[in-house]
Amino acid sequence: MITTQRLRLIAATIRLLEADLSGGDALQAEIGVAVPPDWPPELYDEQAMRYSIHQLQLSPAERGWSFYYFATNNRLGAPALVGAGGYKGSPGPDGTVEIGYSILSRNRRQGYATEAALGLIEHAFRYPKIQRVTAETYPHLTASIGVLERCGMSLVGPGSEPGVVRYEVRREERALS
Repeated sequence: MITTQRLRLIAATIRLLEADLSGGDALQAEIGVAVPPDWPPELYDEQAMRYSIHQLQLSPAERGWSFYYFATNNRLGAPALVGAGGYKGSPGPDGTVEIGYSILSRNRRQGYATEAALGLIEHAFRYPKIQRVTAETYPHLTASIGVLERCGMSLVGPGSEPGVVRYEVRREERALS
């Protein structure tokens, strides 16, 4: 688990992901936090859930480098899911790991995406082998670009798919900030 000021990033397990595929009630019973009726967030769909299950089945060690549920760490109320994301697999041979995130529309513009992304970045850089953290987005998603820039990431060029751009932050840049 990764903990930030207001969030708990809960590492997915096959069991949690299978519950998620079964619906919000099943996920809520399994994860122990409220699952809002508008779950899941955009860009996190059945295909992403199945990909994460496959990733964990192939290599249980991927758990820390896979999917996370973003839950509030409320002191005054019941914790609830606000988004999801994580790493898109283990670090590459060059020490690069990619992050991604999606926040429920009701929870946007509250700093959760930035907080979760920073948590993922800081967690990654705790491992000496990680030299760079990347993220991809569409150029028209200005809110997402703002999140990446607030996390200290810079535009480095085209992404892995047509129309996508890539941002990154390097270990040495992070050490200077």
